[in-house]
Amino acid sequence: MKPRITVITIGVDDLEQAQRFYRDGLGLPTKGIVGTEYEHGAVAFFDLQHGLKLAIWPRTSLAHEANVPLGPRSATEFALGHTVASKGEVDAVMAQFQQAGAVITDPPLDAFWGGYTGSFQDPDGHVWEVAWNPDWELPD
Repeated sequence: MKPRITVITIGVDDLEQAQRFYRDGLGLPTKGIVGTEYEHGAVAFFDLQHGLKLAIWPRTSLAHEANVPLGPRSATEFALGHTVASKGEVDAVMAQFQQAGAVITDPPLDAFWGGYTGSFQDPDGHVWEVAWNPDWELPD
């Protein structure tokens, strides 16, 4: 298998609220909610970087499609990371996310591993980390 991730799908409780958070609050480009004509089909896709999209899909639809029981939300199932080019950019991005309605769970700080990092939760409780790593080169 070639390691190729093209879509990261997260389950949400309120699709319209989540779309507003990611589109209006974070500025991620999207064509909006599509698939409403299908039962369990409504979803929104956001362009992240070349070849990678973020999808938000109602948790009930995700459970139905995967044929798994709908369980309670949990912020500790996974975390998404957003790497930036400087400490200042960590602060700026965290402020933008907070303005959009995110809950800052760990304000930016110097990390033990030499970088600078902070964490927040989106309106559905998903954990995101914003980090600057001095050892990583970012693609354009």
